[in-house]
Amino acid sequence: MRLRLFLIRVSLCVIGLVVGAAAWVGVQTLMIRADLEQAVPLASAIQQALVAGDLAAAERSAIELEKYARSAVGHASDPIWRAFEAIPLLGPNLTVVRQLTQTVEGISEDAVVPMVSLAGSVNLAGFNPVNGAVDLSPLIQAQPALASIDAALAQALVDVASIDTSQTLEQVRAMTQQLSAVVDRTATSVSSINRAAHLLPAMLGAEGPRSYLLLFQNNAEVRATGGLPGAFAEVSTENGQIRITRQASAGGIVFDEPVLDLPLETRGIYTDLVSTFMGDVTLTPQFPITGALTREMWKRTYGTEVDGVISLDPVALSYLLRATGPIPLATGEVLTSGNAVQLLLSDVYANYEDPADQDAVFASAAASVFAALAGGNADPAALISALAQAGDERRILIWSAHDEDQKLLEGTTLTGDLPVSDASAEKIGVYFNDATGAKMNTHLDTRIDLGEVTCRNDERPYYAVDVTLTNTAPPDAATSLPESVTGPGTYGVVQGNIKTLILVYGPPDSQNLGVSRAGEAIPYHPARHEGYPVSQLGVELAPGESSTTRFYFLGADAEHGVLEAVHTPVLNLLEGQKIAVGCDEVG
Repeated sequence: MRLRLFLIRVSLCVIGLVVGAAAWVGVQTLMIRADLEQAVPLASAIQQALVAGDLAAAERSAIELEKYARSAVGHASDPIWRAFEAIPLLGPNLTVVRQLTQTVEGISEDAVVPMVSLAGSVNLAGFNPVNGAVDLSPLIQAQPALASIDAALAQALVDVASIDTSQTLEQVRAMTQQLSAVVDRTATSVSSINRAAHLLPAMLGAEGPRSYLLLFQNNAEVRATGGLPGAFAEVSTENGQIRITRQASAGGIVFDEPVLDLPLETRGIYTDLVSTFMGDVTLTPQFPITGALTREMWKRTYGTEVDGVISLDPVALSYLLRATGPIPLATGEVLTSGNAVQLLLSDVYANYEDPADQDAVFASAAASVFAALAGGNADPAALISALAQAGDERRILIWSAHDEDQKLLEGTTLTGDLPVSDASAEKIGVYFNDATGAKMNTHLDTRIDLGEVTCRNDERPYYAVDVTLTNTAPPDAATSLPESVTGPGTYGVVQGNIKTLILVYGPPDSQNLGVSRAGEAIPYHPARHEGYPVSQLGVELAPGESSTTRFYFLGADAEHGVLEAVHTPVLNLLEGQKIAVGCDEVG
C-alpha cells in the first residue's frame, strides 16, 4: 500500500514537472516570437536609416536589435528548451526557432552593429570630389571592416538556407522565410558596397595612374547592351583626381579586318561588324567582349591603351541628374532629370540636322554631367541611389582590363554578361538589335511575357517567351519625323517603319524548340552560343502595328527557379505578364 502511494506521488511529481516544463517552454516560445517579430523589421529600418544618412536612428535601431536578439537567444538556450527539442512533432519547431535566434544574434553582433559603427566613422559627404579629386583614404580604411561584415552576412545566408523547416508549423516556416528575405537583401547591398570599396580606389588611381573610356549608348538605336555607342570620352585618374582627356564619336572608326579574334559562334550570330566598326561593338550582349573590342579600336585609333571601359545611357544620365540638379549645356539647352531622355534621344534630331551638331550635343551633355560630378556638385545619397538604380537596370556596365578588378565585378549586373541561372531563378536572355539604321526606338514599345508548362514524364518543363513589339510612331512618320530619325531607307526598311532583330537565349543546356506567331511556326535563325540555345529573327513594323512572337525552349531540369528575363535596357518597357502555355502547343 505504501509503495503504491509512493509511486502515485512520484508520478504526480513527474507529471507536474512535465506540465510545468511544457508551460515554461510555451511561455519562452511566446517571448521569443515577440522578440523576433521586433528584431527582424529592425534590420530593414537600420538599412533605410543608413541610406538616408540618419545615423542617430540607425544607432537606436541597432541597440534595439541587439537587445531583442540577445533576449531571444537567452529564452531558447536553457536546458529545458533543448530537452524538448527531442520530442517528436514539437521538437523540430523548437530547433528551428533556436537556430533563428542564433542567426539573428550573429547578424546583430557581427554585421549590423559594426556597420552602424563604420557609418559613424565615415562621412558620406567626404566621398564628394573636391576640386576634381576624391579623398580615397576613408574608403581604403573601411575595406577590412566591410570585408568582415560582408563575410558575416554571407555566412548568415548559408545558416538560414541550411535550416530545415520541412517538419515545422507554417508560422515557423513563414518566420524563417521572412528572415531569409531580409538577410538576402541586406547581404546583397553590403556585398555591393564591399566590392566598391575594394574596386574604386584602384580605378581612381590610388595605386598609380589609370585611364578609362566612357561609352555613351544611344537607346534611340537599340543594341543588345543598350544602344548605338555614338559618343566616347577618355578619362584619366590619379590619386582620386579625375579629368576628361579626349572626346570623340564612333563615326570613322572602321577597320578592314576584325581587331580581335572572336569565337566562331559570336561571329556567326553578330557578324564581323561587331569587331570592325566602333558603332557596332554593342551588338553582342556580352559587355566583356564589347569592352575588349572598344579598348583595342581606341588604341589603334588614338594610341592610348585604356584600363577599362564604362558604359552608360541617357536614362542613367537622367538618374545622375537627380543628384546634380539642372545643368546648362554649351549649346544653350538646360539638361534636367526630367528632360534628359527626351532632349538627347528625340529633340536633338528635330533641332539639329547635321550629325556633327548632334554629336556636339551628346559630347556637351556628357562633359557637363561629368564636370558636375567631378566638381562635387552632387548630393552623395542621391548619387548612390542613382547609381544603384542604373546598375540594377543594367544601364551602367563596367569592363576592366585588370583581372583582379574584373573578378570583383563577377556576379553583379555591372558585368553585362550572359544570364546565369541559380536555384532561385531560371534566367532567359532577351536582346534587341536595331536593323532600321535609324533612331526610331523612341517610338518602340516592348513587352516580355514568360510562361511554362510541364507535360513530360521526366517533368522537364517547356518554356515560352512572348516578345511583343509595337511601333507607336505617328501614321505620317515617314514625312513628319526628321530623316535622321526615320533613316533614309538605306537598309531596305520603309521610312517610318521599325525593324528589330530579336535574340532570345534559353538557359544553358536547354533545347531550342522553335518560334511561332499567332499559333503558326515561323522561320528563324537557330544557333548555340557558349552552351546557350539562341533563336534570332527580324520583325518589321509599320506605324501603329504590333506583333507578338513566341519562343519555345525545353528546360534541362525538373527542378528550377522562377522564370526571369534578363533583357536589353530598352526605353519603353511595358510590364510583363505570366502567360498560359498548353501541352498541345509544345507537344
